[in-house]
Amino acid sequence: MTKFDLEERTAKFGEEIIKFTKSISETSINKSIKSQITRSGTSVGANYCEADNAESKKDFKHKIGICKKESRETMHWLRMTAIAIPEQKDEARMLWKEAKELNLIFNAIIHSANRSNKITNI
Repeated sequence: MTKFDLEERTAKFGEEIIKFTKSISETSINKSIKSQITRSGTSVGANYCEADNAESKKDFKHKIGICKKESRETMHWLRMTAIAIPEQKDEARMLWKEAKELNLIFNAIIHSANRSNKITNI
């Protein structure tokens, strides 16, 4: 059985985001996009680490919710990158797919946590 290390996966995603944004040329439009992608893309892993060390179930769900929102925001900025910098569309698309997968994972975690709360409230 394969063990999935979400902390490692989100860290690698952040690293790839940093490499990607470093490759984007510095123009007035790109500067803002680079900043937004870097902040949201690296925030996913940082917030996952916070969730992993949550003080309560409520804190855990809150932090995972932030991970979900940050991965979704990263998807948005990667889409904007594909329009602003067409020559980097393929790389942006690959990162977008990983952000989408992470978003789906966090969504599943939230739904699972909500189901377990309903079971314990019976």
